[in-house]
Amino acid sequence: MPLAFLMNQTPMELFKHGGPIMWPILLVSFLMITVAVERVLFIVRENSRRQPEVVEKMLEKVEQGDTEGAVALGNKSNDFVARILVYALTHKEHSLGNAFTRAANQELQRYQQGLPTLDTCITAAPLLGLLGTVTGMMGTFGALGGGDIGAAAGKITGGVAEALIATMCGLAIAVTGLLPFNYMNSRVDEAKHEVEDASNSLEIIVRKSEGAASH
Repeated sequence: MPLAFLMNQTPMELFKHGGPIMWPILLVSFLMITVAVERVLFIVRENSRRQPEVVEKMLEKVEQGDTEGAVALGNKSNDFVARILVYALTHKEHSLGNAFTRAANQELQRYQQGLPTLDTCITAAPLLGLLGTVTGMMGTFGALGGGDIGAAAGKITGGVAEALIATMCGLAIAVTGLLPFNYMNSRVDEAKHEVEDASNSLEIIVRKSEGAASH
C-alpha cells in the first residue's frame, strides 16, 4: 500500500491510528466493494446474453404478421429486449403499450439494483472521514488544554494522525466507488436507449400494419 509505505506504517497500523471511526469506514468499504463486484458481474453476464440480431428478426416477423413466430423466437433467447418483446406480444390483446412498459420497467429495475446502495456508500465515506477529522482534532485540542504540551505531544500527534487517516480513507473509498458507479449508470442509460429503440420500432410496425389493414 503506497500511502502506508510513505507514512512508514502498515495498513493495520493505519487502521489502528485512524481511531474508532475506521470501523464504520471499513464496513462502508466492504459494502461498496461487494455491490460493485456483483453489479459488474451482472453487467458482464447481461452483455454476453445480448442478441440484437434476434430482436431484429422478431420485429421482422411481427411486420410480416407472424406474431407467434416472433414469440417463439424470443422464447429461445436470453436477451432482455427479446424478453420484453415476448411479454408485450403475448399480452397485446389487452394493451400492447402497457404490456411493453410493464416488462421494460421490470427489466430496467434489474439494471438499477444496487445503485442506491453504491451511491450511499460514495456519499457516506467522505462524511465518515470528516467525522473522523473532527474527533481527531477534538482529541488534539483536548490534549492542548492540559497545559503541558511536551507531555501531551503523543496525544497531539495521535489526534492529528487520526484526523488525516480518517479523511484519507473516506476520500479514497469515495473516489474508488465513483468508477463503478458511473459505469453502472452509463450501462443503465444504454439499456434504456435499447428498450426505447425496440419500443419505437414495434410501434411503427404495429401502426403500419393497422394502416394497411384499414385500407
